[in-house]
Amino acid sequence: MSLARHSRLALVLATFACLVNACSQQHDMTPPASADTGAVTVGYQTLIDPGKVPQADARLRQALGGQVQWQLFSSGPAVVAALASGAIQIGHIGSVPLATALSRHLPIIVFMISSQTRGAEALVVRPSITAPDQLKGRLIATPFGSTAHYSLLNALLHWGIPANQVRLVNLNPGDIAAAWRRGDIDGAYVWSPALSLLQQNGRTLADSSQVARWGAPTFNVWVVRTEYARDHPASLRRFVEVLQQDYVAYNRNPPGWARAHAEQISRLTGVPATEVPAMLAGSIYPELRQQASKALLAGGAASQTAATARFLQQQNVIQNTLTDYRPGFSAAYLGNASAPASGAVESPASRPESP
Repeated sequence: MSLARHSRLALVLATFACLVNACSQQHDMTPPASADTGAVTVGYQTLIDPGKVPQADARLRQALGGQVQWQLFSSGPAVVAALASGAIQIGHIGSVPLATALSRHLPIIVFMISSQTRGAEALVVRPSITAPDQLKGRLIATPFGSTAHYSLLNALLHWGIPANQVRLVNLNPGDIAAAWRRGDIDGAYVWSPALSLLQQNGRTLADSSQVARWGAPTFNVWVVRTEYARDHPASLRRFVEVLQQDYVAYNRNPPGWARAHAEQISRLTGVPATEVPAMLAGSIYPELRQQASKALLAGGAASQTAATARFLQQQNVIQNTLTDYRPGFSAAYLGNASAPASGAVESPASRPESP
């Protein structure tokens, strides 16, 4: 069944396409940072991962050197728009905004997979909604053009629910939190800190680990404009090295590391410190050798990006896809990463059926 057959989804996807177009057409008047001075602006979101600690304690700033500014964005499409305009040089985005950006030939490169999404994004609804079929006629919010939006559309497909029977609304995470408090919406597919707020008194109907098993995994990445990568390869390697220090430390002792750094992450993201450990546990954080493996930067992530782009094309969100997405990914900034490693990393193309 194709959701494109339903008029309401056509409106949703038209809005999604407008956001995608904005990502490639928006031109911010902010002058780009100068490669001569080493100035750089980094776009980030409130997604919870171990990399928030070296951001909070300025180690990432020191790794990049020069004049470094951090700019907060509410969603991936907004980060992509800033990358397109040259307002930022490095950004943190999800796999769906990535697929649209690469399909439109935005000059960016993925230099690290920041996380593979599992329970970190979820569909939370009012407690009175106990089954997917009860979503019909309900008002469900999500940031259009995001990985959460993509996961929601795929969940509806899996459940066989015609989208014209669900009232989908485009809200950023902050507005979702406010709308939930007021009782304006019946649910949302979103990430933290809005997700943690909804889960305090809502019911989780599905999360991205389940949607991945249903055939639509998502992940998050660090991307860089190609000219900055060309001019500052050593800075990017230091950036990755610092991030990986905390990835390794977290993976060795998730509960202990999370307790030790919950307050830092809370101050940066707005997620209550008591909820940070659970939020961290909602994703997989690949280490260097896993990053360089065929499952990720050496092919797997590009293959999944291609699959995501084909889905978006089928729904008339983007007009064209690339024959090969591998040029948009590079392991050149991983430093001394060597042969592929086994471990917690999962291939985006490996999607077991749901039980």
